[in-house]
Amino acid sequence: MTAPSRGGRALRSAMSSPSICSRCATTYTRAPSRFYSASAVETTAAATTPAPPPNGPKPYSIHAGLILTRAPLLTRTLHPFENAFFFYQKRLEERLNSPFITSIYYKPDTAKRLDWDLKVKEREGTVAKEIGVYKGKSSRAWDDELLVGDPLSSQENVVDSLLKDAQARVSEDAEVIPEADIVPVERPMPRVTEADEKGDVKRLDRAMDRTLYLVVKGKEGWGFPADRLSSEGETLHVGAQRVLEQAAGVNMNTWIVGRVPVAHLVKPAKITPEGTIVEKGRKTFFLKGRIMAGQADLKGNALGYTDFKWLTREELEQTLAPEYFKGVRNMLADR
Repeated sequence: MTAPSRGGRALRSAMSSPSICSRCATTYTRAPSRFYSASAVETTAAATTPAPPPNGPKPYSIHAGLILTRAPLLTRTLHPFENAFFFYQKRLEERLNSPFITSIYYKPDTAKRLDWDLKVKEREGTVAKEIGVYKGKSSRAWDDELLVGDPLSSQENVVDSLLKDAQARVSEDAEVIPEADIVPVERPMPRVTEADEKGDVKRLDRAMDRTLYLVVKGKEGWGFPADRLSSEGETLHVGAQRVLEQAAGVNMNTWIVGRVPVAHLVKPAKITPEGTIVEKGRKTFFLKGRIMAGQADLKGNALGYTDFKWLTREELEQTLAPEYFKGVRNMLADR
């Protein structure tokens, strides 16, 4: 009499189990046991990928790098719909607020009171500065909407209105200043700088409403400053600081945001089926830093970098290698 097979024993055991029906028992097979912490992919890969001897050289070298950023210095330019919405909010506030009582804020027959009366008269009684001619207390006050793209809600018109309102119309002697003698208020600096117009990617005063990232050019192309840890005792934080000083000089006021990497890149090692390491791989861990002042200087750097750029996220995607950008894209800011 032959011994029952393993599949037969599993089938009879499953059919006798009260928790499995007879139909499901016909397809029941016992899976090979494995640890729950190990995935099926990892189990298969471990059986096919050659591994170096346990006491042999390490297949990877550890590198530390730094993603140095310049934070946005200006708010972004508003969309025309946002301009129209905020303009509507100003008119709504003008319609619902309490009446402005001038006697509470100004003494009669003073220069400030005369200046106020003059400007409100030009606005046709409108108290707010940049909402145009609008009667918030009239019977047509409900008609306070504005079409998207109307120049009345544009940023340029708002700036012009504020600058005009800041001009002194009355002297300290309570006399109206002639139009030709009014001193114009200095306009704010434009949002588009000379570096933007010239396309100079090495200056930090460009793309003022975006985050800029420092990239350097080495033997393998463009990337973030990085180098192998100099010793077993050097940490990633210390190594990243050393890399920045060796790559871009010490003429920058910077600080590393934290001691935990924000991104990493892995270059696979080349290992023969017998486990011999043909070419070591590389694991690069990037920390994040900020620059407050100064500029990068690559003269005489010890890491062999020949050029640098300050780029936005979109420019990084066009400059970095596809696999390189894929490894660091999740930590790059959208703005």
